Amino acid sequence: CEHRADATAADMCVTDVTDDADDTDGPDDTDVADDTAVTDSDTTDTVECRRPRRTAAGRGCCWRPPPVPRGGRALPASPSPTVWRGPMDRREVLRAAAVASTGAALSPLARAHAAVGRSPSPSAPTDHPGAFWAPAAPANRTASERPSAYPITHVVVHVTQETFADTLAIFQNPARRVSAHYVVRSSDGSLAQCVRERDIAWHAGHWGYNTRSVGIEHEGWVDEPSFFTPALYERSAALTAAICERYGIPKDRTHIIGHHEVPGATHSDPGPHWDWTGYVRLVNLS
Repeated sequence: CEHRADATAADMCVTDVTDDADDTDGPDDTDVADDTAVTDSDTTDTVECRRPRRTAAGRGCCWRPPPVPRGGRALPASPSPTVWRGPMDRREVLRAAAVASTGAALSPLARAHAAVGRSPSPSAPTDHPGAFWAPAAPANRTASERPSAYPITHVVVHVTQETFADTLAIFQNPARRVSAHYVVRSSDGSLAQCVRERDIAWHAGHWGYNTRSVGIEHEGWVDEPSFFTPALYERSAALTAAICERYGIPKDRTHIIGHHEVPGATHSDPGPHWDWTGYVRLVNLS
C-alpha cells in the first residue's frame, strides 16, 4: 500500500486500521494501518507499510500491555460489576435476553453513559462520559461545526485490524491521513476519543459519509472473534446509543452500519463474527 502526501481534506476518504486478507483497499477507501490516502492527483512520496503478524494466541506480534496516555494519566477503569437490587423488571428481563445473545451485560455505568441526549459542549474535553482524550493529528481530520454544517445521520462500525495502542499512534501521526472519532479497547472496553464529534474524521472511505457520520473503531481483527469481548460490546453499544440520542439517529441497522456497507467500500469490517443482532439490541436497551 502507499500513502499519498499531496491529498487535501476534500479528497480524503480513509478508514480503518489495517487490511485483512479479504479486505483490499480500493481507490476510495483504506484501513488505518494500510495508510492509503485517496486523492485525485498523482502519487508523490510513497511509504511502504506492513500488517503485523499475529501469534497463535491471537494477539499481534507487537502486542504490549495497554499504554498510559500522554501526560501520564492512567486509562479509565473498567465499569464496576452490576449490583443486584432485587427482582428484575421487564426492562431487565429484556436486557438479560440481549446478554444471552452477545455475552455483554450493560453495567450501571454504561447505562449512565448512554442516557445522554444533550449535544456535547464544545469546551468539554470529550463528548462522551468516561472517554479519555487521545487527539488525532490535525492533519488527519477536518475541522467543522457539525451538526449545523452537516447533519449527523449514521454511526459507522469499524474493526481496527491493529492493536489499540498502535491505532492511537497511527491517528496521531500526521503522515497517515486517517482517523476515527472513537476507539474501543478489546480487553476492558476502555474508550479513547480522537476526534470531536463536531469535526469530520477520515474513516468511511467516502467523503459524504465522513461528513455525516460518527466512526467507531474496535480493537481486533475481522477473522478473530475473541477480540469482540463483552466489555467491548457493552461500551460500544452505550456509546452508539448516546450518539443516536444526541443527534436523533434511529437505532436501527439502516443508520448503524458497518464499514463494508458504505457505498463503494472494498472493506469487510466489522466482518462475519460481529454480532449485529445482539449489538443493535444492546444499543436499544441502553
